[in-house]
Amino acid sequence: MRIRSVTHNNRKKVFEVRASTKTLIFPFSKAEPTPTIRDPITQLAVDAEAGREAFTYVLHSGRTGTVHIEQLLEYNQDPTYLRDLLLYRLTLEAQKRIAASPLSKREIVRRLGTSAAQLYRLLDQTNYRKSVDQVLALLQVLNCEVDLVVRTKTA
Repeated sequence: MRIRSVTHNNRKKVFEVRASTKTLIFPFSKAEPTPTIRDPITQLAVDAEAGREAFTYVLHSGRTGTVHIEQLLEYNQDPTYLRDLLLYRLTLEAQKRIAASPLSKREIVRRLGTSAAQLYRLLDQTNYRKSVDQVLALLQVLNCEVDLVVRTKTA
C-alpha cells in the first residue's frame, strides 16, 4: 500500500494519511519524536526513498521522524493486516522447516493430498490468497506444533 499524501492536524494532534484505498490517522503521541506545541512540525512529506510507504517529518528543533505504513495499519486495526501478518510469519517458518526437513517435497505433497504447484503457492510468502488452515496443515505434515499466544498490546 502506498501513501498518496499526508497532512497534520494540530487541533486533533494527528497525522492524516491518504493511502491508496482509504484515509488513515496516526496520533502524534505514537510518533517518535513526538511533536508538541513547543516543538511543532515544520516540514512533512511522503518519503519517496521508502517507496512512498512512509512519511517523514521535521520538527522545529531539527529532529526528524519517520512513520511507516505498517505502523499506520497496525494502529488503525486493519483486520486483513493482522491475518496477512500471521500468514506471512507462518509461511516463513514453513520455508525454514522444509529446508531442514528430511522429507522430500514429493512426500510432503503426497501427505498433504495436493499438487506440487499448490505446495509452491503455499510456500510463496507474497501469496495472501491461501488460507491459514492450509499453512497449518503444511506445518503439521512437517511435524511442527503451532501455539497461538494472545497478549495485551503494550504502549
